[in-house]
Amino acid sequence: MATPSLTAASPAQDTGKPQLESKPRVLTAVIFFAMLAMGLLFTAYSLMHDMHDFGTVVTTWTPFLLLGVALLIALGFEFVNGFHDTANAVATVIYTHSLPPHFAVVWSGCFNFLGVLLSSGAVAFGIIALLPVELILQVGSSAGFAMIFALLIAAILWNLGTWWLGLPASSSHTLIGSIIGVGVANALMHGRDGTSGVDWSQAIKIGYALLVSPLVGFFCAALLLLALRLLVKNRALYKAPKGKAPPPWWIRGLLILTCTGVSFAHGSNDGQKGMGLIMLILVGTLPMAYALNRTMPADQALQFAAVAEVTQQALVRSAPQPAPADPRQTLSEYVRSKQATPELIPSLAALAGDIGTEVKGYGSLAKVPAEAMGNVRNDMYLSSETIRLMDKDKVGNFDADTQGKLQLFKQQIDGATRFIPLWVKIAVAIALGLGTMVGWKRIVVTVGEKIGKSHLTYAQGASAEMVAMLTIGAADMYGLPVSTTHVLSSGVAGTMVANGGGLQMRTIRNLVMAWVLTLPAAILLSGSLYWLFTKLF
Repeated sequence: MATPSLTAASPAQDTGKPQLESKPRVLTAVIFFAMLAMGLLFTAYSLMHDMHDFGTVVTTWTPFLLLGVALLIALGFEFVNGFHDTANAVATVIYTHSLPPHFAVVWSGCFNFLGVLLSSGAVAFGIIALLPVELILQVGSSAGFAMIFALLIAAILWNLGTWWLGLPASSSHTLIGSIIGVGVANALMHGRDGTSGVDWSQAIKIGYALLVSPLVGFFCAALLLLALRLLVKNRALYKAPKGKAPPPWWIRGLLILTCTGVSFAHGSNDGQKGMGLIMLILVGTLPMAYALNRTMPADQALQFAAVAEVTQQALVRSAPQPAPADPRQTLSEYVRSKQATPELIPSLAALAGDIGTEVKGYGSLAKVPAEAMGNVRNDMYLSSETIRLMDKDKVGNFDADTQGKLQLFKQQIDGATRFIPLWVKIAVAIALGLGTMVGWKRIVVTVGEKIGKSHLTYAQGASAEMVAMLTIGAADMYGLPVSTTHVLSSGVAGTMVANGGGLQMRTIRNLVMAWVLTLPAAILLSGSLYWLFTKLF
């Protein structure tokens, strides 16, 4: 019985390929499912605790049932994201024998977990800004739930399909395509031009990040490898591993460090996408608990009211004409169409005054009554988005003093509405961290064996991972969702070209096809699902 296994193992030993077929132990599986159950129980307990603290009255269980399903789908997206993108961090350490495969996967999962916990939240709200404003303001409605279900299920289906084919497609790319699909479908269903359903300025900004990051990965990894060849003359670094011998200690340490960095950066960047959508779900279903940051101190809330008042006065001086009867309608139309009207600035001034009066009257955000919570948040969201778009489009020609007050007012609003409870971070961290520990072999083999014609060398692995770690970390600082998959895969391809090993053009064509098809496929899939769900709900 032992002879076949030895025969099967010998080619991997001779070619330097790692052994990927060994199965995890029973204890590992028990720990995995125990952590999964603990994560789900912790999420349920946190929800019930918050509902109890804020005196939520349950008159019907239907919204809470939808909330539970939506949260499971959102966490499921992060789980799939985890095992879809694990290869980007661990392929190089596995194929250079720096870490054993199963240890590398667990190591990566732990640092994905930490990356989510320590993330800033900027990417989360950058993703939300792509969604149609009318659906964000009514996210607790049937159309809002249809939006959430459509975009998440579309992203999960495309991720599973590309994973099954072993293609390292981008989860970020997929989610953004799904969001655009919902926006286009929503506009068409309301008799508008489909292009009006998406904030294209934000989409183009994110699109540039997704387009440029693979080029950065390719060229920077290639240049870094060439620099290493000039500076470090150890020939062993530029050759394929022999047998299962690990690399020299210093290059092994560098490979493990970059694997750790990519895992942490992936968690920090990709984990936020699920967080943003979960917060959207919570705001729509439980506004009394999650619409506003109730932890904001009372003195800060009074300062907030004062800033709102001086902002209103500055705007009135800039445009002294009276505001329309319904300033919210004017601002909603501007955020949707991006077309400024003479009533825009007076409407913003009126709404800023209303927000300041409400917050001052309640004394703190914690004292805003449950029935008013959603309306106060919607007013703040409308004001923040209006200020952002006016600043971008240079609407108003304000002097420096007025512009400064507007930006300070926006910062105060964002502090009150753009927050992520710790339990949401922990739930997403568990889902993403555990997801990295399953289903990783298909894409690991693609990255490790099928991009280049030659085996991955130590220097190639270190160069590709170093560039991926720095690129994703920088994108996270600027709140841009980039693709870990694209950056790392293109980095490996760049090092193959720089090392003279050549590329397997069939794999490259498949990767390019996945990159090209992901956006239209996700748009079509999510748009169709949104139409279907709006009919069903």
